[in-house]
Amino acid sequence: MDLRNLVKMPGATIVDVRSPMEYMGGHVAGSINIPLQEIPTRMDELRGLTKPLILCCASGNRSGHAAQFLQQHGLQEVYNGGGWMQVNAACAA
Repeated sequence: MDLRNLVKMPGATIVDVRSPMEYMGGHVAGSINIPLQEIPTRMDELRGLTKPLILCCASGNRSGHAAQFLQQHGLQEVYNGGGWMQVNAACAA
């Protein structure tokens, strides 16, 4: 599915998996910060978020790993949005 369509879906949640320091340097408005290394310990929180989940980071690498992990652990409607600036641009489009 096209990123622009995903971010505009009702209930879409953007999860930034960068470090808190990176997140504070700039992020998508309305996104939440769950660093990649915290993903396994915050599964209950992630399961409770409205779907789809659109994951982002700096380049798409960490968000890709997070998306794969979440899908392997049964979460549906999880997408790698790529870099946060790409997701931000899709939100503005």
